[in-house]
Amino acid sequence: MTPAAKPVSSVAVIVAFATVYIVWGSTYFFIRIAVHEIPPFLLGAIRFMASGLMMLAWCLVRKEDVFNRKTVLHASVSGFLMLFIGNGIVIWVEQHLPSALVAILVSAAPLWFVLLDKPKWRENFSSRNTIFGLLIGFAGVILLFYEKITAAIHGDAVQAGAGALALLMLGSATWAGGSLYSKYHQGDSSTTVTSAWQMLAAGIAFMPGSVIGKELGSFNAAAVPADAWLATAYLVVFGSIAGFSAYVWLLKVRSATQVSTYGYVNPVVAVILGVVFAGESITVIQVLGLAIILGSVLLINLSKYRGTKKAAKTQLSNG
Repeated sequence: MTPAAKPVSSVAVIVAFATVYIVWGSTYFFIRIAVHEIPPFLLGAIRFMASGLMMLAWCLVRKEDVFNRKTVLHASVSGFLMLFIGNGIVIWVEQHLPSALVAILVSAAPLWFVLLDKPKWRENFSSRNTIFGLLIGFAGVILLFYEKITAAIHGDAVQAGAGALALLMLGSATWAGGSLYSKYHQGDSSTTVTSAWQMLAAGIAFMPGSVIGKELGSFNAAAVPADAWLATAYLVVFGSIAGFSAYVWLLKVRSATQVSTYGYVNPVVAVILGVVFAGESITVIQVLGLAIILGSVLLINLSKYRGTKKAAKTQLSNG
């Protein structure tokens, strides 16, 4: 008889969700500051190499098994898919498409989670609340950026056309696929060890892109202002070490569909930060979009909570 799994603290889950929701939402703001002074692929290499090495050093101090071959392999695959291809495509496409269009397509990630999570197809597609929540959440994101999207479509900004849009959809799907790979290939290593190797794999993968793009030749570290370095430090410590580690841990203890709701909440946080710190205005349509998004996340989480509670009762009655 196998021992019962240790119950997960509700407080820990709430803190992890808050970290992913709020911290990742704030990274849009800090990426904009950092990438204005640091070339995009070099920024990715610095961010993920620094965070990965710091976490690996911490694991060594704690005397964890950091060189487990299976962990390194699976973490490298998922890290490459999520952090290099997923994030790398977003970085590249933002040179050609307005950020509003990018935000819409990135927010399609929760839909990709449902489509690609084959082991959970029966559960997800049989839940009306989950499907309805995902659809209205995506509609809320469209409302949130409706005015910017309309301006972009009628302006001269969209020159990259279908190619860039297709790449962005690929990036969103790759992020979801990498997340699911991470969930179903967890191994025995801790979340810290797994996250460290995922970040290191991505950081290494960003380096050839920086070389090919000749970013190093034109980069002068001494000329980068302090606010850009502080923004990069924020991305390393909070965006990667805290945010990404919380995300990987949530994939272990909660359903992928539930965790994927970050894709709807992050734009909400980004808009609010823009209003508070960048002096941006917010319209009635955006407020409506915010309300719809938050309602959809509540609906999805309520559906998953009820399913978990029902499963627990069934297990208790059978035990």
